[in-house]
Order: sequence, then C-alpha cells, then structure tokens
Amino acid sequence: MSAVGVEALVVAIVLATAFGVVRRLRAGRLRDAGPAAALTPQQLRTDALGERATLVQFSSAFCRPCVATRHVLDDVAAKVPGVRHVEVDAESNLDLVRTLNVSSTPTTLLLDGRGVERRRATGVPRKPELLAALADVVG
Repeated sequence: MSAVGVEALVVAIVLATAFGVVRRLRAGRLRDAGPAAALTPQQLRTDALGERATLVQFSSAFCRPCVATRHVLDDVAAKVPGVRHVEVDAESNLDLVRTLNVSSTPTTLLLDGRGVERRRATGVPRKPELLAALADVVG
C-alpha cells in the first residue's frame, strides 16, 4: 500500500471515529426546538394531547431502542400529572415524519400544553434530563 493510501485510510478512520463519538454524545439529549406550529391530535392520530405536555415518540417496527424509549416515556408520563405519551409509527405516517423532519427512530418530541414542540431528542432520552425539560415546559 502506498503512503497516500495509508494517509487516506488514517484520515477516514479518524473522521469515522469523530462522527461516532459526536453521534453518541448527542444521542438521547434533549435540545431546543426551533419555531414550530402546534400539532393537533388528528395529526398524531390520537384522541387527545396531554393537558400540560405531550411526549410524542416516533418509532418503527424493528427498532430496539424504541422499546427502551417507550418504557422511559411511559414511566415519566405516569409520574408527571397532565403529561401524556403518544407513540407514532413512523412508517405509517411518512407525511408527518417529513413535515417534522424526523430522520431516525426513536425520535421524541416534547410538546407543551398547546401542542407546540419545545424540545426534541433522537435516541433513547435520559430520564433526568427529560424530567428537567418537562419541569421547564410545564412551569
């Protein structure tokens, strides 16, 4: 292998490693959402949103982290009055996925009482961070 080939290989490995580290650090972290319109129960194919907040989970059939996310969100919704967990099948709701720019599953949206997206996480959200974000959103 030539020196140029070895250098290219080393650069590719460093870039791939850096990408993996950044992705791992960002996974599950709640970040502020930009300006967004309110989502309706009809868009989410549910009967109602939470009184104080709604945790919307975008999942897919063979997504293992989606199972862990479901457990975290169910637990948080059970502990915080007025908070509801709604799960949306990403594959069956592609228009909504595209509209909301959901690029992977699981993706969790934290909606306020009016249905406006306030925070977003990709990957399994961290429960303490989720509880802190909920406290901030519901006041």
